[in-house]
Amino acid sequence: MAKASTPSRGAGSSARRDPQREALPPKRRWWRVAKWGGALAFVGAVVAATTVALVLWMYGRDPNLPAIDKLSDYHPKQVTQILDANDRRIGELGTMRRTLVSFDKIPPVVVDAFIAAEDNNFMQHAGVDYFGMLRAVLANLRAGHAKEGASTITQQVVKNLLLGSQRTFKRKIQEVILARRLEHALTKQEILTIYLNEIDFGHNTYGVQEAARLYFGKDISAVNVGEAAVLASLPKEPEALYRAIVMQKDPKRAKDRQIYVLNQMVKIGKLSQPDAQKWIDAPIQVVKQPFPEMGSAPEWVELVHKELAAGRSDAEIDALGGTVRTTLDPSLQAIGQRALQAGLRAVDRRHGIGRPSRQVKPDKVDAEIAKLAGKLPKDGPATRTVYEAVVTGVREEAQQLELDLGKWPATLALGGADDERYNPADDDGKTKTPGARFKRGDVVQVVLAPAPAAAGKSNKQEAPHVVFAPGPEGAIVILDVHSRKVRALVGGYASRAGGFDRATMAHRQAGSSFKPIVYATAFDQAATSQCHANDPNLATFCGTPATVINDAPEAIDKWRPKNFESGEFLGPVRLRTALAKSINTVSIRLAGETKPENIVAMAHKLGVKSELPTTISLALGAGEVTPLELTNALATLADGGIALPPKFIDAIDGKATAEAQGDPAIKPEVAYVITNTMQSVVTEGTAAKVGQSLKIPIAGKTGTSNDARDTWFIGLTPDYAIGVWVGYDDNRPMPGEQGAKVAAPVYIDIMKAMNPPAKAFPRPPHVVEVTIDRATGLLAPDGAPKDTTMTEVFVEGTQPTEVAPKPGEATEGNSGTREYTD
Repeated sequence: MAKASTPSRGAGSSARRDPQREALPPKRRWWRVAKWGGALAFVGAVVAATTVALVLWMYGRDPNLPAIDKLSDYHPKQVTQILDANDRRIGELGTMRRTLVSFDKIPPVVVDAFIAAEDNNFMQHAGVDYFGMLRAVLANLRAGHAKEGASTITQQVVKNLLLGSQRTFKRKIQEVILARRLEHALTKQEILTIYLNEIDFGHNTYGVQEAARLYFGKDISAVNVGEAAVLASLPKEPEALYRAIVMQKDPKRAKDRQIYVLNQMVKIGKLSQPDAQKWIDAPIQVVKQPFPEMGSAPEWVELVHKELAAGRSDAEIDALGGTVRTTLDPSLQAIGQRALQAGLRAVDRRHGIGRPSRQVKPDKVDAEIAKLAGKLPKDGPATRTVYEAVVTGVREEAQQLELDLGKWPATLALGGADDERYNPADDDGKTKTPGARFKRGDVVQVVLAPAPAAAGKSNKQEAPHVVFAPGPEGAIVILDVHSRKVRALVGGYASRAGGFDRATMAHRQAGSSFKPIVYATAFDQAATSQCHANDPNLATFCGTPATVINDAPEAIDKWRPKNFESGEFLGPVRLRTALAKSINTVSIRLAGETKPENIVAMAHKLGVKSELPTTISLALGAGEVTPLELTNALATLADGGIALPPKFIDAIDGKATAEAQGDPAIKPEVAYVITNTMQSVVTEGTAAKVGQSLKIPIAGKTGTSNDARDTWFIGLTPDYAIGVWVGYDDNRPMPGEQGAKVAAPVYIDIMKAMNPPAKAFPRPPHVVEVTIDRATGLLAPDGAPKDTTMTEVFVEGTQPTEVAPKPGEATEGNSGTREYTD
C-alpha cells in the first residue's frame, strides 16, 4: 500500500500567500516603494528644514552676532600717499596699502573677472549659493580633500569684515545668516564695492586700486583684460602668487591661474574665446618698481606725518587715505644728497675716518698694541666711545679686518651698506678690495659694534666685533625765497624713514652764521631811529655798513674772545668788512650796543623759533638753532624782510593748501642793505671761494662754533636760500675745520648742479648809494684817490653827512672811529 505524502513546510507557506498580492503588477509595486520613499524623504526634508531653521533661528538670535550696520558706512584703513612736486610717490603713511575707489571707477572687465573667478552666480543668488555649496561638497568628497570653496562674494565680505577666518560650524552658520542679511541691506553693487576694496593682494596691498599700481604701475581704471584676470586670480593665494608673479618664483603657477580666470569669463559669457586666447598666449607683464622714487626722501614722511597728526589720532591717520603733494623738488633733493655725501667723504679723508688715520711700522706693531692697552679700560672698551686699533691682519676673502685695541683683539667687517661711505664705487662701479685699503700696522678709529640679535649658542669663541667710528653728519635745506616752500631737505648722509632728521631736529650752535641777525638788528635800529652813524650823542646805537668799530682784543668777564676765522686783529674796520671777515670782537661790541634781548627779538621776528640766550655770547652764535630755522630766518632777509613759515605741503587730495600771510619783520630797505653787506662775505670775505667758483650774486655767511663742533654756510640768491650744516652727532670737535672749508664746498657743489642764472637782488625804494672814504666810513672828499673810496649802500636817512679829511689831514677828532664799552 502506498504511503501518503505530507506537504513540505515551504509548500504550505506558498499555499497560504495572498492571491491578490501575488497578482500585483511590477509597476504598482514600484509606485508603492516610491510613495513610501517620497513620504520618508518629505519627512526627512521637513525635519532637515526644521533643523536648519531652528539652527538659523538659534544662531541668529545670538546677541554676540556682529551687526551689519557698519558695512553700510565702510571706512577701512587706507594708505596716505606722499608725493613729490611732480606727483611721484616718495613715501606712505598707514599700516595697510589701500586706496578706496568707487564702483564707477572700476572697469566692467575687472568686475566680470572677479565674479568669474570667485562667484559666477553672484548676480542671481541672495547671499548664499546652496547649489554651489552642494557641488563643492561632492567635489571635495570625490577628491578626498578640500578642492573647491563654496563661499560667495557676499560671504567673503562677511568673513573678512565681521567674523574672521575661524573654521567652525557655528561661524559658518553665522556667515550664512549675515550674508543673507547683507544682501537685504545693500545692493549687489555696494557689496562688490566693499569686496573689491577689501581683498588682500599680497605684499601688504589691499583693494584693486593699489593692486593695479603694485603689479602694473597704473590705476585700476586703466587695466586690460589680461591684467584684470591676473588680479582676479590673486585672492586665492595672495602671497604665494605675489612671489610667483613679481619675484618670478613660479611663473607657470601664476599663468595657470590667469588662464583659469579667462576661461571662466568665457564660460559665463563675459569674454569670447578668441579674445581669451589672445591673453592666454600673451605673457604676464608686471612692473618691477611700481614706485621708483619710494624712499628717496625719507625725511619728508615724518614731516608730513607731523603736519597731519595735528588734531588727529593715530587711528584717524591710519584711515585717512588720500594724497599729500609736498613741495619737494626731487632733482634738488638728489643734488643736495649727493653734495652732502661728497662733502662728508672729504672730511672723512682728512680725519682718517673709515681708513687709516696713521701707520706704524710692522716691527712696531706689538709696541703700539702695548701702548694702546694703557689707554683701554680694564674691562674693555665702553660703548659709543672712539678708540684707536691696530690692523693685525687683512682677511681678503672674508672681507674682514683683524684688529687689536690694546691686547683686546677684535674683528671688523667690510663691504656692508655702512662701508659704502668709506669705499665708494668708482666710475666703473668697482670698489677697492680690503688689501688695497688696509695693511698690517694701519691704525684705525673704531667703536664697539651694536650687540647682535640673540641667536643659537655656539661653542666657537669669536673675537668681539667693532665698526668704524662714525664720521660727521650733515644737513641740507633748500628754500624758495619768496614762497618759502622747502624744495629739498636732507637730514644726513643716509637718511632713513623715522630716523633722526638733522635738518629739522638737530639744535646746534650757529656760530658766526648767526652774525647777520646781529648786524640786521643794528641796521634796523638805525633805520627806525632815523639817526646818523657818526653822531655819538644819540641814545640809540646806529649801525650802517660804513660804521667803523675798532677790532681789538678785549676781556669780558674774564672771557677773551678771539677772531677764529681771521685769526688776527685789524684795528678800526667798517661793519661791512667786519661781517665779511667774520670779526668776533666787532660782533661782540655790536651786540653790546644793540642789546642781546633786541637781537633775540629780531631773530624771532625773522623766523627762528628756538629759545636763545640773552647774553653777549649770542653775538658769536652761542644759541642753538636747527638748520631749517636759521636758513629760513636768513631767507627773510633775501625776501625783502617778509617772514614766512617754511612750507612742506602744497596740496591734500588735489586741493591746494592755504598760503601763509607774510609778516614784515623788518623794512625792505633794511633787508636789502644787510643782504648787500652779506655779499661781501662771498666777494672778499671768509667765503671768497664761493664767489670765485660761482661768479653770480650771492649773499652768504660762514659759521664755525668752538672747536669746530659745528660748521655752517648759508647762501642766499634772489630765488633760493640754501643752508648747510656739518658736525658730529655727539658734538665732538673737528680739529682744523671751519665753515668755509667744510660747509661752503657743499654749497658750491649744489649751486653748480642747479646752475641758477645770475640775478641781482632787487633794490627797494629808500635805499641810496653814497661814495665814502674806505678808512673812516665818512663821505669821500672831493678829489680823493679812487683806491681810497668806495660806493656804499644805506637806508635813506642813515648815510653819513660828515666829509672825511683828505689824505694826510686826518685828526683824532674826525677819524670816524668810535670806541665802545660793554
